[in-house]
Amino acid sequence: MTMTYSIGELAKEFDITNRAIRFYEDMGLLHPKRLGPGGRSRIYNARDRIRLKLTLRAKRLGFTLTEAKEIIDVYDGPRDTGAQLSKFLDVLSRHQGQLEGRMADLQSNLDEIKQHKKETRALLLKIKKIKNK
Repeated sequence: MTMTYSIGELAKEFDITNRAIRFYEDMGLLHPKRLGPGGRSRIYNARDRIRLKLTLRAKRLGFTLTEAKEIIDVYDGPRDTGAQLSKFLDVLSRHQGQLEGRMADLQSNLDEIKQHKKETRALLLKIKKIKNK
C-alpha cells in the first residue's frame, strides 16, 4: 500500500504552512496528484514527502530553492551516480563560494566597526581630558 498525505498532514508534520507547500509545488519541487472538482484537492505521495523534507533541509543549509531543486532533480533523474555526484559537487562548490563571500563581507564589516569603536573611544578620552583641565 502506497502512503499518501494531504497538504494539511505534511504542513503539520514539517511545521510549515499550506501556503509554503503550495509555493514549493509552484516551484516544481512537489508534484501532487490532483483530485476533486477542478483538481482542488492535493494528494502527496512518499516521493513528495521526501522531496519536501530535502527541500527544507536545503533551506536550513542556506541553499536557494533553485539550488535545492537542482540537487533534488538530479536524484530523480537517470541513475548515473557519477553525473549525480558531479552535479551535487558543482552546486556545493557554488554555495560554498557564496558563503565564503558573505563571510568575507561580514569580516570586513566587523573590522570597520572595530575601527570606528577605537576612534570613538579615543575621541571620548580626548573629551574627558579636556574637561578635566
